Amino acid sequence: MADDIPFERDDDAVPGRPQTLSPLIRRVLCPNPGPFTFKGTVTYIIGHGRVAIVDPGPDNAGHVAAVLEAVKGETVEAILVTHTHRDHSPATPAIKAATGAIVYAEGPHRAARPLNLRETNVLDSSGDRDFVPDIAVTDGQVINGTGWTVESVFTPGHTANHMAFSLREENALLSGDHVMAWSTSIVAPPDGSMGDYMASLDKLRGRSEQIFWPGHGGAVHEPQRFMRALAHHRLQREASIMKRVAAGDTTIPAIVAAIYDGLDPRLTGAAGLSVFAHLEDLVARGLVTTDGAPALDGVFRAA
Repeated sequence: MADDIPFERDDDAVPGRPQTLSPLIRRVLCPNPGPFTFKGTVTYIIGHGRVAIVDPGPDNAGHVAAVLEAVKGETVEAILVTHTHRDHSPATPAIKAATGAIVYAEGPHRAARPLNLRETNVLDSSGDRDFVPDIAVTDGQVINGTGWTVESVFTPGHTANHMAFSLREENALLSGDHVMAWSTSIVAPPDGSMGDYMASLDKLRGRSEQIFWPGHGGAVHEPQRFMRALAHHRLQREASIMKRVAAGDTTIPAIVAAIYDGLDPRLTGAAGLSVFAHLEDLVARGLVTTDGAPALDGVFRAA
């Protein structure tokens, strides 16, 4: 369980209704709630008069209309996309067609590593394979708007192309799905990488932003405290997995059954993928062994 993390699940967002969060940030909630999206995907608007839109959201005509209504009479200078899961980027073409804005993102959707022999990507349908940015941004690249300045912060882990965006005027980070107040981030191979996720978490812990605005749910108000708890939770999960492997639980289903108490049945698959991500990282670090490349149906042993 993740009881050690100070989750904040109170959020008063109403789908389709623009809400001002700070002097420079507004949001529009998409009506796509679910076990992986909480109350829905959040689309952010940065600035006034000449603005940027962050994460247009899924292919949902009603949400696209609500976002365009929220910026009616304004000029959209940029569209920023944190990553290419299908709840974040597919509405980009419609927003771009309506506004003519330039699309910025790290790059097209890709896996964190090549698929192994006979491996299938169970998350293949979750990726927006059609997405291509107008401008591929790199870590530390600055995007200058009218009255706002955004720095790109490369944070792979949840996906290989995950990019957070720091709004310098407010010392705030639009953290996508890397850090969210309502839940831990899903890290699932081959789309995601636990090693990358932990490195990105350490990277953000070395930054100074005082508030995070995530892709789902409300703000992370004490990000340093919250990220310490996230890191601690992942290390505890890793230790639990190591303990179960040492005790003879050599398969992912057996480990999930042993360490996830009271798990929502809808999340069993995600839990298995999370354990797989940890095991893949543990194999890479020489702490766990398996025959051949790590696999969902593999047998794992303590090194």
